[in-house]
Amino acid sequence: MEAMLNKKTAIITGSNRGIGHAILEKFAANGANVFACARTESESFEKDIKELEAKYDVVIRPIYFDFENRESIINAVKQIRSYREKIDALINNAGILSDYQLFTMISIDQVKKIFDIDFFAQMEFTQYIARLMQRNSSGSITFISSIASLDAFFSSYDYAACKAAVNVSVVQLARELGAQGIRVNAVAPGVIETDMIKDVDQSSKESLLPSIYLNRYGTKDDVANAVLFLSSDLSSYITGQIIRVDGGIAPPRARW
Repeated sequence: MEAMLNKKTAIITGSNRGIGHAILEKFAANGANVFACARTESESFEKDIKELEAKYDVVIRPIYFDFENRESIINAVKQIRSYREKIDALINNAGILSDYQLFTMISIDQVKKIFDIDFFAQMEFTQYIARLMQRNSSGSITFISSIASLDAFFSSYDYAACKAAVNVSVVQLARELGAQGIRVNAVAPGVIETDMIKDVDQSSKESLLPSIYLNRYGTKDDVANAVLFLSSDLSSYITGQIIRVDGGIAPPRARW
């Protein structure tokens, strides 16, 4: 069976840890060459990249930039463009998760920070990459959203509102770019076992299990598999969609 992304080239942001790294490994295992984006350079990440290259016989190029620095974003795009490769897929995974706070207590500076990183910076980066895709009249763009954007659950106001903004942007971008062969979708994970929730009170986590139809928390691979599908030709007629990857969930009222 041929690898799902054989000879395709992808850009993955936040690829050095968590869900992003799971996506990186899944893409490499399926034959994709990857621009692996991360905020800071590290020996362990460079070593990991070389191991993945050798294991799956692909090319992985690390690209380091900071979504809080506009000049850094522009320089990263210039670096990617310098390779003159056809970009088949963009995965917008990088982002931050804020601590839970009540709406009446949250600072507007906190709200602005999460929008700056998780929305505005991602949209600017996507704009540059979409222009590269337009040259070839093809491509797939996938954002990592959250069920918080749909259920107002598992996060505070700023994060839920930011991801909701991502969702409506997905639909608008799909409408604008569809005629040029570019698909735009989002994956909305539920409760996924990552470093982002490792400090959540265990009793609170366990109280959620009865609300999850599959009676388990999601894994990074669960999310990576959905992203792989949306980036492959198997989803060639899917665009403008927010795909829930949450095990089936009817969230209770919770403040965490």
